[in-house]
Amino acid sequence: MNKNEQFVITINRELGSGGRTIGRKLAEKLGVNYYDKAIIEGLTEKYGLSAEQIEKYKAEKKSWWSEMKDSLLGSHGDEHAKPTTASMFETERQILESIAKEESCVVAGRTGFLIFREWKNRLNIFIQASTEHRIERLISKGRTYQDALDTIDVVDEGREEYLKKYSDRSRYDTRNYDIVLSMDHLTEDDAVETILFCIDRMSK
Repeated sequence: MNKNEQFVITINRELGSGGRTIGRKLAEKLGVNYYDKAIIEGLTEKYGLSAEQIEKYKAEKKSWWSEMKDSLLGSHGDEHAKPTTASMFETERQILESIAKEESCVVAGRTGFLIFREWKNRLNIFIQASTEHRIERLISKGRTYQDALDTIDVVDEGREEYLKKYSDRSRYDTRNYDIVLSMDHLTEDDAVETILFCIDRMSK
């Protein structure tokens, strides 16, 4: 990936690994916007978007994303129903591709590496950690040990099943990624600095 040209960085992460925080800090260091599932869902709720509605907006006005971005980043409306699960992948794909065509960005989510696998100037990252490390992190946020363990099991299974609905890949296959980091002995800032070092090397 060349940071001197328009780029997209995708971050897939295990719950409790710190991947979301790493994504936000990385985006801040690079001076670009950060997007995750909550932001995308905020857009679909605020504007009632489906894949078909996005196509309509794109046909009417090519700069539709630029005009929505400021209000999206500042609020999460609930005027419309979310798209169905069956259409969500296509809706996410349309939104993320529209974002990446207009600006460099960091995208955190279960499908980012899949959506952008054919993009030339992209970097796919996977943030993982041992189960005990993940449990400790969730406990520090107020969960009990058993609740943390149960939540990790449910989320891991759900994310893997979601991806397999739309591809023959596993999110745990390291061949999906350019960088894989284990957080057991790293702080979030350590991870960001490691990624930035790799990006600098790639950009030379």
